[in-house]
Amino acid sequence: MTDDIKDSKDLPEVELTEPLDDETQEEAADELKDQLLRALAEVENIRRRAARDHDDAKKYAVAGFARDLLSVADNFSRALEVFGNEDASAFPPAVQSLMEGLKLTEKELAGIFERQGVKKIMPLGEPFDHEYHQAICEIPTADYPAGTVAQVMQSGYVLHDRLLRPAMVGVAKAVEEVS
Repeated sequence: MTDDIKDSKDLPEVELTEPLDDETQEEAADELKDQLLRALAEVENIRRRAARDHDDAKKYAVAGFARDLLSVADNFSRALEVFGNEDASAFPPAVQSLMEGLKLTEKELAGIFERQGVKKIMPLGEPFDHEYHQAICEIPTADYPAGTVAQVMQSGYVLHDRLLRPAMVGVAKAVEEVS
């Protein structure tokens, strides 16, 4: 139907048989004003939503890549745990160089994570939070209050305020007293 109408001179002219009274004109003006204000509000809401979506996309664009690198960070930590807290001079020079390289690489990766907004979650001693922790087991212990993280099996990570991976934890439970 719109293809038939080429321009405004093709539109039929409408003649009013009676002039609109002031009250009808005011009602029509109020209705048009209300429609205009609603349309402007909707446009502003769409603009804000688009700006927020753009900021979120920019802020969280590295999420998939960061999530893929978490296992690399875990492997560096495991490799360094093999050596424990022993003095590096106790090892042959080749192993000392390997240890130094692992430490430097892990430090560099941690710096990159920090610059991108990726933070490590180490919740040992904190109350269990199902939003950021995944309970793997319960540990009967008197060292921590019940419901507290008593052991961290795997660190968790967040990107800004979004969870990348929950920390895998053991949660303390009260020790049953034997009578």
